[in-house]
Amino acid sequence: MYKTLNLTNNIKIIVSDFDGIFTDNSVYILNEESKLKKLSYKDLMGVSIAVKNCLKVAIISGEKSKEIDYIAKKFGIDDIHQNIRTKLPVLQSIKEKYNFDYDEILYAGDDINDIDCLNFVKNAITVPEANYKVKELKHIQITGAHAGDGAFREIVDNIVEMKNSK
Repeated sequence: MYKTLNLTNNIKIIVSDFDGIFTDNSVYILNEESKLKKLSYKDLMGVSIAVKNCLKVAIISGEKSKEIDYIAKKFGIDDIHQNIRTKLPVLQSIKEKYNFDYDEILYAGDDINDIDCLNFVKNAITVPEANYKVKELKHIQITGAHAGDGAFREIVDNIVEMKNSK
């Protein structure tokens, strides 16, 4: 279900957690050395649309994932940060790197390790499956689409539609 989000009109970068936003938080263990995560083409198309509309995309993940590496390579995304346990310093460095204001950054996250980042920005988004503590944040918005099934695309579509309606 697509939902119109209430966002500031000058977003320049989408910074997102990976598991729980791009994925449904499932992991398929093949053996001790291999695992797979399911990605939706809806969300991959969302990354493509963001890049084509001059929106920066960054990923800050608590895990290391070949799926993240695939997205970075396919779409030429430079701001990929993996195995990050404390995410806020990375988000702050991205803000400083590009000299963005707080309202130019959108952060999407779904769990307690994203709360500091969600509180740092004006545009804070989560998914219906998020941890209850995330969903209780006073300025959080919740997508209609589910994690791993178009949530990232919904965010991008909202931003692009808003920019095109100016």
